[in-house]
Amino acid sequence: MTHKHPLSVLSKLDESLFSSIMDQYSTTYEPGALSTKDKILIALAIDTAKGASGGVRSLVKMARDAGATDAEIADVFRVVYQICGVGSMYTAALGLAD
Repeated sequence: MTHKHPLSVLSKLDESLFSSIMDQYSTTYEPGALSTKDKILIALAIDTAKGASGGVRSLVKMARDAGATDAEIADVFRVVYQICGVGSMYTAALGLAD
């Protein structure tokens, strides 16, 4: 299942900018030394730590599409909680809310 990229609204404003972002985006998540799923889980940890609940929402969907289990997603949140504290869990909760 594919999801509309949250930055796609930028294409209406500046198609060239959006294309540049998407080119970088696709190469970032290509499998390499790390799998696509692992890279998405890292991005999930970063967005959770930075307080980006919209990013968390999007990345949870991407992680599940890439085969991540709820247990793996929960482990990501446990690591973020250990490093960043309970405030980051509010971000995680907002990102998981329907």
